[in-house]
Amino acid sequence: MFKTLPGFREFYPEDVAKRDYIFKVWRDTARAFAFCEFDPPVLEQLDLFTEKSGEEIKSQLFEFTDKGGRAVSLRPEMTPSLARMVGAKANSMRRPVKWFCMGENYRYERQQKGRLRAFYQFNADILGEESLRADAEIIGLLVGILKAFGLTRDEFKVRLGDRTLWVLFLENAGVKDEFIMPVLSVVDKIERVSPEAFLEMLSGALEGSGIKADALAGKIREFISLKDLESIRAAFDGGMVPADRIDARLSDWRELFATLSDMGAADFVKPDLGIVRGLAYYTGFVFEAFQTVGSGRALAGGGRYDNLVKKLGYPDMPAVGFGMGDVTVSDLLELVGKGKSLDNSPDVCVLIADESLRGDALRAIYALRAEGIRVDYQFKGAGLGKQFKYADSIGARLAVIFAPDEFSRGCVGIKNLKSGVSDEAKLDSLCAAVKAAL
Repeated sequence: MFKTLPGFREFYPEDVAKRDYIFKVWRDTARAFAFCEFDPPVLEQLDLFTEKSGEEIKSQLFEFTDKGGRAVSLRPEMTPSLARMVGAKANSMRRPVKWFCMGENYRYERQQKGRLRAFYQFNADILGEESLRADAEIIGLLVGILKAFGLTRDEFKVRLGDRTLWVLFLENAGVKDEFIMPVLSVVDKIERVSPEAFLEMLSGALEGSGIKADALAGKIREFISLKDLESIRAAFDGGMVPADRIDARLSDWRELFATLSDMGAADFVKPDLGIVRGLAYYTGFVFEAFQTVGSGRALAGGGRYDNLVKKLGYPDMPAVGFGMGDVTVSDLLELVGKGKSLDNSPDVCVLIADESLRGDALRAIYALRAEGIRVDYQFKGAGLGKQFKYADSIGARLAVIFAPDEFSRGCVGIKNLKSGVSDEAKLDSLCAAVKAAL
């Protein structure tokens, strides 16, 4: 007996219908925001991912040497492929680039609740626009998608952090440039580890800096606890960073929230300096969406990454974007009773009362299908009672009945299986009659 590999899923038709509902919301909302869909390859050069995330990411990859001797990997995420594709044509592209994609990604990591080795992810990014209006558009799209699922402020929130503000804070605390990224990587883990483990990791990140980890840890915790811009500004008083740099960044915060307010998204977004995002390529505002019911799991995350395209060897291009996985979204929708499926039921079930009419029925079936009408029928001959039961079981809306009496007059029967209302239609105008009945 064969089994599904660990961390991979199989989708039966009812599961596909639920997955396709999520895909439809993603796609429809992104298109409403005027994003264009792209589709990168599932297999890429290994260097594309190690250049972005470092050699340590190899332990999380399905990577191997192909038959041509190339080091390759199944994609663990979409962003490097996006940067490669946009970078390759950067000089000829109209800016800003507003792209989205949906596809399966693969990570060889330990399975846990909401995290598998194969998962579908929605990504949306804006490249070539450095203004905060792009950040607001991306966050607005994230909020718009979650609202399109029927989720409310009682069920999700977006926590907004700022890598730029963190750099200013660490500079203010005397942390030198070469230690800032290692410290931020540790700060990103503060909510997931014990205070003792955090202090130990912070000590490692500060080794050789001359800064005491316990003193900085206290300042970090105080900074994270601040929830309004006035308190954040006060935290910099008397420090090493010039006041105009701090005031300029807090002005960016006010501008971003003003734009989000105009979009109707500000009520879903809260300042939260605990959001840092551990990946080194983020350069500005960062954010994560969390469910506020159940276990409070993360639903999506992203931010500004202005240097990645250039880092991969392409023309410099600012960028901001986010990713959202299908697993956690699906789990949340089921938890709050808002999970849905696309209706894959046929529009019409054709019933054949006499086998002598099967050829005529098939010609009508294929004519209806050519008009985009979903039609099913039974392969084996059966009484009309059984055929009606079959039509009900597959959820058909209409039954079209080929019976000798009606057919002798050039007609077929039409029955609305929801209301029970029956009628007749001329065979030569059956398509129009069915469309009208639907």
